[in-house]
Amino acid sequence: MLTKRDLLRSAALAGVAAAGAQSSQAWAQWSERPGFFKAKDIAEAGFIYGLPMVMAYGVMNEYAVDKSSGQYKAPFNTLFNEARVFTYEDTAVITPNSDTPYSFAWLDLRAEPLVFSVPAIDPKRYYSLQLNDLNTYNFGYVGTRATGSDAGSYMIVGPRWTGVTPAGIKKVFRSTTDFCLGLLRTQLFDPADIEAVKKIQAGYKAQPLSSFLNQPAPSFPKFEKDLVRTEFFEYLDFALQFAPALPEDRWIREQLARIGVGPGKSFDFRSLSLEDKAEILLGMKEGERKVSEAVATLGKDINGWRVGAPFGDAAFFHGDWLMRAAAAKAGIYGSDAVEAMYPLGKVDVDGKELDCSKSSYTLTFPAEQLPPVNAFWSVTMYDGKTQLLVKNPINRYLINSPMLPHMKCGSDGSLTIYVQNKSPGADKEANWLPAPDGPIYVVMRLYWPKTTPPSILPAGEGTWKPPGFKRAS
Repeated sequence: MLTKRDLLRSAALAGVAAAGAQSSQAWAQWSERPGFFKAKDIAEAGFIYGLPMVMAYGVMNEYAVDKSSGQYKAPFNTLFNEARVFTYEDTAVITPNSDTPYSFAWLDLRAEPLVFSVPAIDPKRYYSLQLNDLNTYNFGYVGTRATGSDAGSYMIVGPRWTGVTPAGIKKVFRSTTDFCLGLLRTQLFDPADIEAVKKIQAGYKAQPLSSFLNQPAPSFPKFEKDLVRTEFFEYLDFALQFAPALPEDRWIREQLARIGVGPGKSFDFRSLSLEDKAEILLGMKEGERKVSEAVATLGKDINGWRVGAPFGDAAFFHGDWLMRAAAAKAGIYGSDAVEAMYPLGKVDVDGKELDCSKSSYTLTFPAEQLPPVNAFWSVTMYDGKTQLLVKNPINRYLINSPMLPHMKCGSDGSLTIYVQNKSPGADKEANWLPAPDGPIYVVMRLYWPKTTPPSILPAGEGTWKPPGFKRAS
């Protein structure tokens, strides 16, 4: 009698064969090659462990390596300012915000540290420099909440750096990987405020600690966005050489080494035998399924929103690779809860999938119950399938608190947002959040959330609850 595993094994083998993937070469010259389903389990665990790293490498490749990517920003160790908010044309990062103009600097820390310098900024304007490495750990913050609004210089060092901190440096942040991202968000009050933001961005600086480099730049493999494909472990293989193993990494690194993945190795899917290819593909597919399920259950269900806090540093994740992978897939480069909260909306108050090809929706904040923040809040619309911003006739990607003076409130002081594909009418268009003609994915952002009641913190247990989406009659 065929078991489910037998059927999966046969289907995978047939799929590989149909694609013409045949090879008589052995997987590698191992003394103890893992058995069929043992290797599948390693590939599954390796996919979950490695997904955030491969996703981060993909963004790094598009922004700092591949000049033909269409999303290229600048070479390593060079600050690039976007004097605009993101739109549907920005596709390198899923669920980007459209609130704050971004500034980026991908850092190569192998030769020497980098120094970020920020100018004095009006305390009324929120800004944040988030430091995130190839492990997708948030290892430091500079900004309104974290360090205040005064000018200052901050040094970012690699995992192996042992030098002396020079005078004039306010704080040192250590990345767990040789490459990392410096991501600056600068609040934009309204479209006319962009010139003021440009002046602030001009005051941001990123520069090497010294003027020399003592190691050659690596060559980078071209990145493909479909992550469940034959090259996944080749990308992970490449990325791991820049990520020294932390104590919690050791077990999974040892397991990955058994299937030929790790620093100093050269994984080559094409050279594997038919059965070996099937093992890897089965493991990746199962890993992808588990990550997708974890995304759907992140945090706590509150009025149809998933309210959680799945972003942090290495100590925060503490080896929970599934949560790390789910966080990356839900919205890579999210901030820690104290910096920003991100309720995720995919269903209405009745638990039915949000789909603007079938229904229109309202989202109503009762009087005096807007999101409680020290900075500002927003509600942003994404395509439910791609998690990217959506092209629409009025070029509006979000509703946020700076827009409140131009919106209409009810006679009782409540604020209703109309979430639908077509305009709700001229009298309601100020409150319209345009949606695609199909499934939608909505992210609420609370920048620098308040910690005293009413508050969304602790995540999932706070006294403030986001209102749910209701189908319009």
